[in-house]
Amino acid sequence: MFDRHRLKLLPLNDRVHDMTLETVMPLAAHDGSHMLETARGIMSAYDNSRPVIVMMGAHVIRSGVQRYLIDMMSSGYISCIAMNGAGVIHDYELALIGATTENVAAYIKDGRFGLWHETGQVNDIINRAYSEDRHIGYGQAVGQAIFNGGFPHKDVSLLAAAYRLHIPVTVHVGIGYDIIHQHPNCDGGATGALSYNDFLKFVSVVERLEGGALLSFGSAVMAPEVFLKALSMARNAASQEGRKIDNFTTVVCDLHEIADTTKEPSKDCPSYYFRPFKTLLLRTVAGGGKSRYIKAAHREAIPALWSALRELRSAKQ
Repeated sequence: MFDRHRLKLLPLNDRVHDMTLETVMPLAAHDGSHMLETARGIMSAYDNSRPVIVMMGAHVIRSGVQRYLIDMMSSGYISCIAMNGAGVIHDYELALIGATTENVAAYIKDGRFGLWHETGQVNDIINRAYSEDRHIGYGQAVGQAIFNGGFPHKDVSLLAAAYRLHIPVTVHVGIGYDIIHQHPNCDGGATGALSYNDFLKFVSVVERLEGGALLSFGSAVMAPEVFLKALSMARNAASQEGRKIDNFTTVVCDLHEIADTTKEPSKDCPSYYFRPFKTLLLRTVAGGGKSRYIKAAHREAIPALWSALRELRSAKQ
């Protein structure tokens, strides 16, 4: 096996960052008209104490919409966030140094890509958490560390906000996907255990999804695949108890062109291989749920959703 102690780690100060705090948007009203239907579904779930799950790719964090998501969490409109390991890294780096994201093309040339000392400290958090509590989740462990630690920019951390608000952030890791897996202090057993704990936590939220909503922003693989397995487990248990998990809404927000979201495309169509389409918009809601596809960039869609929720809330008061 490769000896990771041969690697040379560099300080984050040596890295040129493609994203800084200047990218993080301030809270401000946007045109939320195209998100009103989605907002109504969230409000309905909220009014009936049903969960609203947000699943996301790491680019959501890089788009700078943290304050909108944190405000929606604080208002009770988001019950659970599911992200991949890269989302944790961007969240952690932003909280620590107010910057994140490296130029892959530049740093892969001489093998500096991903090998930044401070980012690898996420492994220390995971390893310590695993040694102290075998039931803790990946998201909770890192969120707790950011919230309680000396992170100058923790106010834009989704993980810290979720920890403060007692909202689960489940982190679904693929070994070898994240830059911290390159580091000598990465313990695959601890990483896998904490991520699996999060998967089981995610299933427990999905168990209550009847009447709720699930939104996926920019996650082409993690969201559809994790939700598919979680829903199968939840439905298996529910069926033995005489319950159903059929009536919920799924929303996918991405940049793909999808002409018809009412039927599954043929296997010779490229859309067939876009998993959020067939999994989140069709197969998992076939028992009576509803689905919606929104073609928009995250920097547009999430502020618009926040604005639509704000409009609906004002109309109710």
